[in-house]
Order: sequence, then structure tokens, then C-alpha cells
Amino acid sequence: MFTGIVETTGEVRDVREEESGRRLHVATDLSGLAHGDSIAVDGTCLTVEETGETIELFCSAETLARTTLSAVEPGDALNLERPLAADGRLDGHFVQGHVDATAELVDVEQVGEDWEFTFSLPDDVAHYVVEKGSITVDGISLTVAELDEDRFSVAVIPTTYELTTMNELAPGDGVNIEVDVIAKYVERLLDGHR
Repeated sequence: MFTGIVETTGEVRDVREEESGRRLHVATDLSGLAHGDSIAVDGTCLTVEETGETIELFCSAETLARTTLSAVEPGDALNLERPLAADGRLDGHFVQGHVDATAELVDVEQVGEDWEFTFSLPDDVAHYVVEKGSITVDGISLTVAELDEDRFSVAVIPTTYELTTMNELAPGDGVNIEVDVIAKYVERLLDGHR
């Protein structure tokens, strides 16, 4: 379980294509990572396979089909977050690291000191998204500021803009989206009661 509060960004140093997936080597300043640890990488829960000068992460075919990790290349920056400790403070919202869909950045506009990012909204997850509700974009816990039928906007404060990969996004770029898991549980509980 994660919170969507990105701890740092890491730089992709090497990408190796394999028959069953893709292996990423990511440089990071996170300390204390060990073999078998979970880590959210652009909102995707992956397992640390090796540590050293970089951390080694394997992306299965399923992960590559459902996320933007299929397109990352050496030099790209990725948002990183370690799991929430049982006694930790929940600053964002409950994030599983299970990407629901990918979306595209449609527009970005600076508004005073903040930024407004507008993303496409895939049909298959649109019913889970509500205005002023939580959404995860590339592992970042954000609040839906505006919602239309096929897009949503979020306001990004300077700290988030500077400390995450949001400052590198340009219209047309793909992002990983995870909707609020609570909405999915509510839907499941209501099945059969309609």
C-alpha cells in the first residue's frame, strides 16, 4: 500500500528487453532498499530484484501492456515511493500501485504559481472518477479539480511540480492512472443491490 506522496525521482540508466518482459535499472537516492522490497514506480508496484549503483526492477508482459513503463528509455525520470509503514502517516490517499489505465496529457497551463494539468479520461474508468475526489497520476496523489465526460483536470502546487516528473510532461505524453480503490469496493458491494 502506498500514499501517492512521491519520495523522489529516479533516472532510468538501462533498459533490457527480455522474452517475458523488460528489466529496468534505475538510479535513486532512496536508501535502505533490499531484494524483495516493493516500490511504486510511476504508480506501478514493482519488486526490487537487485540493489547497488542502481535498483533492478522487472516489468512483466502484463505490466508492460497496462502501463507506460513499456515506453521508458535511459535518461527518463520516474516517480518513486516506498510502501506506507504500518505506523506511518497517510498524507495522500490509499494507493495500491495497481494501474487501472493509461491516459494522455491534453493540456498544461500555469495559473499563478500553480499549474493546471488536463488529461484524457479513459471510458473504462470514468465512472470511478468524481470531482474533488482522489486520483493517482504517475504515482502522485492528486485531487480532481474539474471533470468532463472525456477528460479531467488537476491543480498542481509548486512543490509537487518541482519534486516529481510533472515538470517534464508535455501534451501527448502518456501517464499511468489509478482511480480511488474505495470507489471500486463500493461498486462491488452494491452489485446485486440495484
